Amino acid sequence: MSRALERLEEGRVIVADGGTGALITAAVPRLRCPEEANLKAPEAVVGVHLGFIRAGAELIEANTFGANRRKLSAQLLDDCLEEIVESGVKLAREARDVSGRPVLVAGSIGPLGDLSGSEDAAESFADFCEQARLLEGRGVDVFMVETFFELDELVTAIEAVRSVSSLPVVAQLTFDEDAETLAGVTAREAVVRLRGLGIAAVGANCGLGPQAALAALSEMAMEANGLPLTAQPNVGLPSRRGGALVYPNATADYFAEFAAQARNLGARIIGGCCGTTPAQIAAISAAVEDEREPRVPFAAVEREVPVAIARPSGKTRLERKLEAKEWVVSVELDPPKGTNMDALLAAAEALKASGRVDATDLNDNPMARARLSSLMAAATIEAKVGLETIPHVTPRDASVTGLQSQLLGAHAAGIRNVLAVTGDPPHIGDYPGSSGVYEVDAVGLASLLSHLNRGEDYSGKAIDSPTSFHVGVAVNPSAADLDAEVERFRRKLDAGARFAMTQALFDIGYLDRLLDALGGESPVPVLVGIWPLTSFQLAFRLHNEVPGITIPESIQDRLASAGPNAQAVGFELARGLIEEARSRAAGIYVIPPFKEPTAALVLLDG
Repeated sequence: MSRALERLEEGRVIVADGGTGALITAAVPRLRCPEEANLKAPEAVVGVHLGFIRAGAELIEANTFGANRRKLSAQLLDDCLEEIVESGVKLAREARDVSGRPVLVAGSIGPLGDLSGSEDAAESFADFCEQARLLEGRGVDVFMVETFFELDELVTAIEAVRSVSSLPVVAQLTFDEDAETLAGVTAREAVVRLRGLGIAAVGANCGLGPQAALAALSEMAMEANGLPLTAQPNVGLPSRRGGALVYPNATADYFAEFAAQARNLGARIIGGCCGTTPAQIAAISAAVEDEREPRVPFAAVEREVPVAIARPSGKTRLERKLEAKEWVVSVELDPPKGTNMDALLAAAEALKASGRVDATDLNDNPMARARLSSLMAAATIEAKVGLETIPHVTPRDASVTGLQSQLLGAHAAGIRNVLAVTGDPPHIGDYPGSSGVYEVDAVGLASLLSHLNRGEDYSGKAIDSPTSFHVGVAVNPSAADLDAEVERFRRKLDAGARFAMTQALFDIGYLDRLLDALGGESPVPVLVGIWPLTSFQLAFRLHNEVPGITIPESIQDRLASAGPNAQAVGFELARGLIEEARSRAAGIYVIPPFKEPTAALVLLDG
C-alpha cells in the first residue's frame, strides 16, 4: 500500500501545499507558463516547494499542472514536454530531500483548456495518458487530478491515469458558491459519479475561495460513503493591478478557521490554491495539529433557483421564408466607424421601401477595423426601420463571457437571426499589435448560441428562459481544400446551424462542387454571396489579395476586355449568377459595389 493511502486510511489530515504556480509566476519574469520555470529557473521552483514544506505541508505538488502536450503546444513548448514534466518531479523530490521531511510528492494534472471543444475524448485521453506516464516514471507518490470545470473531462483524465498507473488518484473539481461546477453539476452529483472510479479522495480546489470549497464539501459529505474529501481553495477573488493578478491578504486566523471547518466536514487533505502562500499553509498546519474546533459550524448556502419567464419565440421572417422554400434576398451593410447612424438607417429605409429585400446582414468589424457594434446596429435598424437583420458575430473580439452577455442583450432587444463567423485576423486591421480573443471559434460560437436556445449558458448552467436565435454560419464553396471546408461545415451543422451564407462566389461551379461533396444538396438552406464586379482591377485585386475569394481567369479576362464597359459586364455576370443560383440555393445576399447599398437595388431591379 502506498504511503498516501496509508495516511488517508488512518483518517488523519494531510496538510497540502498552496498556490505553487502563482508564486513561481510572480518570482520568475517572462515565463510563457509556470511550468517553463522547471527549465529556466529550477532554483526558484525548489525554493517555492521548500517554503511550503517549512510551513508544514506534508504533500507538495510538482510544477506540472499545465504540462500536457495540448497546453504546451500553444506556448510552442510541446517539444519540451518530457523534460518539463520530469524536471518538475525531480525538483519537488529535491526539495523534499533538502528539507529532510517525509513529504509526499504529487503529480499535478490539470484540464486541457480546450474551451472550444474541438478535440474529442480519444485525443484527450491520449494527452492525459502521456502526462501521467511521464509523472509516474519520474517517481510521484500520488496523482492530483485537479481544477476541472467539466465532470466528463475529469472522468476522462482519471480513466487515463488509471490505464497507466496504480498509484492513488485524488480528484478535484472547481465549484462556485452554490456548490456547482460551471456546467451546473452539483457537488453531490459529482461524488456519486466519481466514487466508483477507484479514486483515493475527492474534493474541491481553486474556485472563489474557502467558503465556496466548504459549500462543496458540505454537499459531498452527504454522498461520500466514507470516501475521504479534500479542500484546496484559492485565497479569495483576485484583482488586476499593473497587469498582474493580486490576491487578498487572507489572515492566518481566517485560514485556520477554514481548516477547522473543512476537517469537520470530512476533509482529509487540506491546503490551498491560487494566492495561498506559506503563511496560509502554516495556519492550516497549526489548526490541524491543535485539532482546532470551528468558532461557528458551517451553514450550507441556499441555492438561487432561476425563475423561468415566458417570452414570445415566434419565427423570424427569414426563418419562415426559408422553411417555405421562398426566395430570400439580403443586402450586406457596414455599420459606421463612429456613432452617426443616419446613413445606415437611410440605406436600410431604401432597402425596405424597394420591396425587393427581405433583410440586411451587418458586418462585425470587417477587416478587423473598429466600427459600431453589429448587434447594436441591428437592434436600431429593426426598431426604427422595421427591416429584419442578420448581424454577423465573431468570437475574435470578446471572451465567452462577453459573447454571451452581448447575445443576451441583443436577444432582449429583439434580435433573432445571427451569423456566426470567424472574423478577419486582427493583424490586418487598425491595431496590428493586437491579438484576437478566440476563446471559441465559429463552431464554438454556433454551439454557444445553441446552448442559449436550450435555456443554458455555454457551460450548461440554466438561464431564466431559452432564447430563440436563428443560427447561421459561413461556408466557402471555393475553398482550396474543399474536404477540410466540408468537414468544418458539418461541425457547424452539428453545433446547431440552421442556415448558411457562402463566401462571395463568381462561378456557380464552386457551389455545385460543394453540393456534390454534401451528397447532392445542403442539409440547411444556403444564401449565395453575390458581389457585382465593377472593373478588372477590382477582380484582379480580390482574386490575389483576399483569402477565400476565387475569381476564374475567364471572368477576369472578360472584365479586362470590356475596358470602360467593365461595370456593365460585371453586373451582367452577377445577374446571370443569381439566375443560376435559383435552382441550387435558397436565396442570395448582395455585397453592394462602391460600398453604396442602394447600388444593390440596381442589380436587383435589372
